[in-house]
Amino acid sequence: MIAWLRRLIARLSGTADVPAGFPGTLAAEEQVLAVAKTADGALVATHLGLWLPEGRRLGWHLLSKATWNNGVLTVIEAVEAGSAGGAVLLRDQPSRRLPLTEPGRLPDVVHERVNQSIRSRHHRDLPGGGAWFVQRKVPGQDGIVLQVRADRGADEAAVADFAATVAERLRQAKDPERD
Repeated sequence: MIAWLRRLIARLSGTADVPAGFPGTLAAEEQVLAVAKTADGALVATHLGLWLPEGRRLGWHLLSKATWNNGVLTVIEAVEAGSAGGAVLLRDQPSRRLPLTEPGRLPDVVHERVNQSIRSRHHRDLPGGGAWFVQRKVPGQDGIVLQVRADRGADEAAVADFAATVAERLRQAKDPERD
């Protein structure tokens, strides 16, 4: 399709167009929601996640925190550090500052998408520290995943044990006839 026509359709439909030179490869049905420019390239928000300037997509369910202040989007990415029963154990990475030269709607879309991925969240105090228990929707997948993020300094073994117990209780509550 002609580039100008594609841009027009994107504007009329309320979506955005992938910027020239974008290093990532979108999935066939991936919908672009917003684009912002940085000195290092573009940030592209889709219904599946946030594409970073290096062309790597960060799923909304792995974005622990995003803040927008004074022209800078700061994101904290979580990595899956393991599992405990049916729970996914997360570990936060250092924050990443992304100064946006042309933010457009991207900060609002990021805020909305991160919040929409969260179905419930609860902090639990445990011996040696606590943990956040977050049920999230994973973009492009059915169902909800239980994610557990230990507080800094928390006993990770105690958190994992409790996370496995919580995951089992959730499974039993969801499907009581399986027991």
